[in-house]
Amino acid sequence: MIHQQTFTVATRGRGTIEITPEVERIVAEFGARVGLCNVFIRHTSASLIVCENADPSVRQDLERFAARLAPDGDPMFRHTLEGPDDMPAHVRSILTQTAITIPVAGGALALGTWQGVFVWEHRTHPHRRSVVVTVMGEA
Repeated sequence: MIHQQTFTVATRGRGTIEITPEVERIVAEFGARVGLCNVFIRHTSASLIVCENADPSVRQDLERFAARLAPDGDPMFRHTLEGPDDMPAHVRSILTQTAITIPVAGGALALGTWQGVFVWEHRTHPHRRSVVVTVMGEA
């Protein structure tokens, strides 16, 4: 059995948004007891991460680290068509991931105690991001 569903995430600009509850809802709705859940974001300037969901300072630290790695307005970047955050956002999404696969066990995502699934927006302005969830499994 395979089930696929797409949903939209409205971002507030650079930062993370937890989408674990929406992905869990899709998995539960499908009814697979065991299988795999693939989550894919359809963009080149935002990404997906599995990260600690208990302490927001972890994600704030990740943002500071990414800012050091790919700073806005870096003169080495030639691709600046959409502003100084354009190319750094592409670099950040390439260094992270646009798709993740999570096991499904007992009808739920087999995440660890402190793990959550997040959209990481790399642009400074708000965007609407499309996320595709594909669940493959058996009842």
